[in-house]
Amino acid sequence: MFAKGRKKGTVRFCLTHANGSHKVKLCGDFTNWEPLTMRKQKNDSYAVTLPLAPGTYQYKFQVDGQWLLDPDNQYNAVNSFGSLNSVAQVNP
Repeated sequence: MFAKGRKKGTVRFCLTHANGSHKVKLCGDFTNWEPLTMRKQKNDSYAVTLPLAPGTYQYKFQVDGQWLLDPDNQYNAVNSFGSLNSVAQVNP
C-alpha cells in the first residue's frame, strides 16, 4: 500500500501481509530498482517513507528474496520481463 506521508512531498509504502518475514525491501523505478530496507512496525507490517515528486511510478516488494506485487494495490503494469509491477500514482 502507498499513501501520502506525514511530511509534504513524501510517500509512505507499507506491506501489511509480511507474515513471519525477516527481510522486506522496496524496489522501484524511483530507486533505480535498488532495494531499500523497510522497517518493521509494531503491528508486524513493514514501512518506509520516501520523498517523491508527483508522477507515476512502478515498484515491487522483495520479501525474503522473493518478488511480490503490492497486495493492497490493484494497479499494475507489465514490465520488460513479462511479469507485473505495482503502479503508484503520486498526486501533488
